[in-house]
Amino acid sequence: MTTHKGFKRVVRARMAKTGERYAAARRALLADTPATASDGTTVASTDGMAALPAGYRFRGGLHPETATVANMLANFGVTSAITGQPLSEAAILGIGGGLGAGYILWEFKAHHSKIITLGFRNRWQYPAIPGWLGTTAARLAVEATVHETSGAKNARDKLDAILARGEPVIAFVDQQSIGTWVQPSTLSGYWGYQVVVAGRLDDGTYLVDDRGRTPLHVSPGVMAAARARIGSYKHRLIGLRPTDRTNSEETLRTAFRDGIADGIEHLSSPSDSFSLPAWRKWSRLMTDARGAKAWPRVFADRTGLFGALLSIVEGVDGDVGATGGHLRYLYADFLDEAALLMGRPAFSAAAAAWREAGDLWEDLADSAVPPDLMGATEAVAAAEELNAAVMAGESGRMRASEAAQELWATRERYAQAFPLPQDRIDELFTDLGVRIGAIYDAERQALATTSSAAG
Repeated sequence: MTTHKGFKRVVRARMAKTGERYAAARRALLADTPATASDGTTVASTDGMAALPAGYRFRGGLHPETATVANMLANFGVTSAITGQPLSEAAILGIGGGLGAGYILWEFKAHHSKIITLGFRNRWQYPAIPGWLGTTAARLAVEATVHETSGAKNARDKLDAILARGEPVIAFVDQQSIGTWVQPSTLSGYWGYQVVVAGRLDDGTYLVDDRGRTPLHVSPGVMAAARARIGSYKHRLIGLRPTDRTNSEETLRTAFRDGIADGIEHLSSPSDSFSLPAWRKWSRLMTDARGAKAWPRVFADRTGLFGALLSIVEGVDGDVGATGGHLRYLYADFLDEAALLMGRPAFSAAAAAWREAGDLWEDLADSAVPPDLMGATEAVAAAEELNAAVMAGESGRMRASEAAQELWATRERYAQAFPLPQDRIDELFTDLGVRIGAIYDAERQALATTSSAAG
C-alpha cells in the first residue's frame, strides 16, 4: 500500500523553497530518494491504524469510490492469492476500468458562482450499480446489494440493521449536509459522494470512514439529512459480500485483463464529454470566444472566475479537494501491479507514461490560481488544510472549521470581482489552455503505450 499524500507535501515544500514547478520538484526528489516505491511514494505502515471494537480498520485512501470498495473488501478479509494482502486501491481503480476524462462548467447565477467538475475515472458519471461499482464487483466475484427506500425511518432502520450484523456499508450522502467538509448552506444538494459507515456507538452516533485513518462522528439526524438530500440516490446503501475471500491468480489476472481492456476502449472513444477529447475541447474553450461556454465569454464580467479557478485545483489535486484528484499516479501503480501479475514488463513503461501525464496535471493545478491575486495562495493553502483535517478524522474537526472559514471568506470576497488587469487574465487563460492541450497530447501517448503493452 502506498500513500501519495505524504510525498506530495514534501514536493510542495521543495516547490516553496526553490520556486520549481511540481514536475521538476518531484523529479528532483525522486532522484535523491532511491528507497521509495515505484511511484516515488513511501510505503505506508499499518501500525497505528484505528480499529473499531467490531474490528473495522481504517486504512486511508485517495478517491471516494475506489477507496470505499478497497477498504470494505479489506475489512471483509478479501486478499490476493498471489500476495496474501488486501487488494490495493490502485487495483480496484484498474479492475473497474481505470481512467476517464470529463469536463463540465457549471454556472450558478443565484450564488454568483461558477464551478468546474472534472471526471477522472472510467464512467465517472455512473458511480453505482449497474455502473462502475457494479462492474468492479462483478469482476471480483463480489455480490453488491443496493438498498433504497423513500422513507426516512425505513432508511435508518436498514442502516442500523446492517451495522448490527457487524457489517460496514457504503452510504451515498450529500457532501454539504454531512457537515464534515464544512460547506456553506448554499451548496446543500449540489454534490454527492460515497462514504463507508463502519459502525455505531451506543448513543447512536455513526462512525464514518471518509478515507481517513480514524473515524468521523456523525449524529443520526445529520446522517439522515445527508442521505435524504439528493433525490437521484436518496437513502441509497450498497452492501458488498464477497463470494470468495481469496481471489485466485486466475480470477485476478482475468479481472486485471478485463479492466485494462475496458479502460483502453473507454479512453479511445471519440466522445468529447466522457473521454480524452474532453481535454482538447476544454483547451480550446480557454481562448476561443465563439462558444457559449468559452471562458472569455463566460467570464467577461469576471463573476465567479476565482471560484472556477480554485475548483480546478480542488478537482485536480488529491490533497486539496474532496474527490481524490486526477488519479493518474494511482492508475500507474495499478499498471506496475499488472506488469508483475501478468508477466508483461511493458506495462511499466505505460505506468511511466501516465505518471508523466500526472505531473502535467499537478503543474496545471499549481498554475490555476494566480499568486498575484491577494489572498489567493492562502485560499489554496486553506483548502489543502481542510482536506488534511478531514482525513485526520474527528480530531480534525476544529481545524476543518477554521480552514473552511478562511477558504469560503476568500471565495465570497472574489465572487463578483477579480481585480487583475484584463491582459493578465488573457495571459492566464492562454497559459491554462496550452497546459490542458499538452495534457491531452500526453494522455493520448500514454493510452497508445498502454494499448501496445496490452497487445
